[in-house]
Amino acid sequence: MSTTTTTEAVKTISTQEVRQLLDSKRAFQFWNVLTGEWFKGQNIAGSRRVPLDRVGNEVRSANLAKNAEIVVYCGGPKCPQSRMAAEKLEKLGYENVRAYEGGRAEWKGAGLAIEKV
Repeated sequence: MSTTTTTEAVKTISTQEVRQLLDSKRAFQFWNVLTGEWFKGQNIAGSRRVPLDRVGNEVRSANLAKNAEIVVYCGGPKCPQSRMAAEKLEKLGYENVRAYEGGRAEWKGAGLAIEKV
């Protein structure tokens, strides 16, 4: 049995899977959850910024269905904010949440599109 530091297992998504999801043109929520001090004015193309501390407000104000597909990411593999956002969304009852733990760093490293915002 593996030990984890979190209470719940967060589903993750790879760079390849994110690319396929974006290419599919399927409607899903794709959020950069970096908070102010860590946000560098860059989003992965096709995503928008919803800081970790505003995730709960965002799903309420957008009236997202509990089965809405949501992918969250942050700065990269060493950044805990995507996992924290996914856990928060799951606690709020969202069932189709995945964390892209490679985040902005892995996306840029693969030579994929970044938008300045």
